[in-house]
Amino acid sequence: MITKSKIFEVYEEKGRKKLYTLNLTPGRRVYDEQLVKQNNIEYREWDAYGSKLAAIILNGCKNIFLRKSDVVLYLGSASGTTTSHVSDIVGKGGLVFAVDVAPRVMRDLVFNCEGRKNIAPILADANHTKELMERISLVDVIYQDIAQKHQVDIFLKNIDAFLKKDGYAIIAIKARSIDVTKYPKQIFKEVRERLEKEFIIVDYRTLEPYQKDHCMFICKNK
Repeated sequence: MITKSKIFEVYEEKGRKKLYTLNLTPGRRVYDEQLVKQNNIEYREWDAYGSKLAAIILNGCKNIFLRKSDVVLYLGSASGTTTSHVSDIVGKGGLVFAVDVAPRVMRDLVFNCEGRKNIAPILADANHTKELMERISLVDVIYQDIAQKHQVDIFLKNIDAFLKKDGYAIIAIKARSIDVTKYPKQIFKEVRERLEKEFIIVDYRTLEPYQKDHCMFICKNK
């Protein structure tokens, strides 16, 4: 039995750790996810082992601050797994600017998310915010999943350039991409200390068992 979860526009299966979103493009899959029909409504299963945003929800996050009709800047959109569920959440009245630097995965995203008119694919380097300014408006939410050493710097630059004053920013931290010589917990602590200087950290979770050596921060302006 699929029912509404505590997270807006996210659904869960009663008695099981399974998440779903309403399928914006009924009958179409993005990554071989299960499609489930209930009361003539089609849901897409949201795999937490393939999506860090789903992982933080299953690890107890109470609010990811994504709403219907939101405008979202997704940095590191890859081939569209999580991007497509964000697309489901914001719905037809919302918009997802999906940015990635890799031509191969951008091609896959365009193919996988065909028919999703609320996704705007952008082949660009998220580190070059000046180049993005002509193509992106101010947004309600920034979501970043970029496995680079300077991922926090990229996050801060994009918040400064594109996030509305009352918006929220979510970052997935991959410890091994920052420094393979340090324990992940130490890296997470250092990132937290840096973010706390400028933002209120609304939520913080590590992502095991779904994602190894990863954590996620949800931030808002002070």
